[in-house]
Formats: sequence, C-alpha cells, structure tokens
Amino acid sequence: AADKINLIPQDLFAELCEQVIQQLNHKIPGVNTAELCQRMQTSGIEINIGDLAKIANILSFLFSTAARNNLSAEEIVTTLGSAVSMLPKHALQVIRHVWNEQGKSIAVSEDARNMATVGQFVDMKWKLGVAMSSDTCRSLKYPYVTVTLTMADPSGQITDKSFEMTIPQFKNFFRQFKEMASVLETV
Repeated sequence: AADKINLIPQDLFAELCEQVIQQLNHKIPGVNTAELCQRMQTSGIEINIGDLAKIANILSFLFSTAARNNLSAEEIVTTLGSAVSMLPKHALQVIRHVWNEQGKSIAVSEDARNMATVGQFVDMKWKLGVAMSSDTCRSLKYPYVTVTLTMADPSGQITDKSFEMTIPQFKNFFRQFKEMASVLETV
C-alpha cells in the first residue's frame, strides 16, 4: 500500500484522510472511493479502486486504533515512521495534520464498538423502462422498474447495487415498504 500512497498527491491524500475521519464520526456513510479514484485517474495517477479501498481501510484502522488508544499525532507519526519506513514523508505530514485538526472528534463509545458491522443505505434511484423488442421477440412492450441502491459497506466503501423488477415484483416491493412504514409509525 505504501507504494500506492506514494502516487497520491498530498491534497487528494488529505481529502481521503478527512473522508475517513468523517466516516468514523458518522458524518458521512462512507468514503467515496469511486469518485476519488476517478479524480485521481483523471489527473494521471495510475491507481485502481481496489487499491484505494485498501488504503481507506488502512487509514480507518489507523485512526480508529489511535482514537481507542488516545494517541497524539506525534505518537502516531513516530509509530508509523518506525514501523513503515516506506511511507512517504508527505503522507506522514498529512496524517499528523488531519489528526491534529480532526482526530479528537472521533467518538469511540462502547455502543459504537459493539455495534454490528452492517452496511448503511445512502441513496436510491429508480427509473421506469419499457423493453420494446429483443433479438428473439419482435414486439415485447414489457414494462420494468430499474432500482439502484447506493450503499456504504462496514468499511465505508460506497457501492451501487442495481436490479430490475417486473411491475408485479415492484408492486410487492412497494407493499413491503408500506408495511415497514406502518410498523415504524407505531414505534
């Protein structure tokens, strides 16, 4: 990971660190590695989303461990400097700066530590479509609903999950959501 961190410019690495801190503080559901990766690739950096997700996970582990152990920025940098001599100097400077500015805000309550690690819903988009024809059928005229769910997994990586439903499937889906809403109103 250190060789990939070396490729990331200081400003984008700082943004990644800040997003990790925000995610740990539950201010954002996850680190938008897809968008950051696209910006890095657009600026000529050869990195893939998997490598960026690994770096985000490493930073998340680093910051959460530092918060749990109440470490200062100097203690983090000293430990990282001796343990990971390959880590670029600009990365250590960014980690020190971000931790000094925002590190103390990480809430490490017992409840948060014991909470189940499940994904988090971020957004939902849908569209109605009609399949007009296919290579095996000239006249389909078959309506369908495409749903895209944006989710943040427990590590904070944001991903989209898309699926299509027939109209009867969608009506069942909608009925289940109405049931959930009515149960929530009784709480």
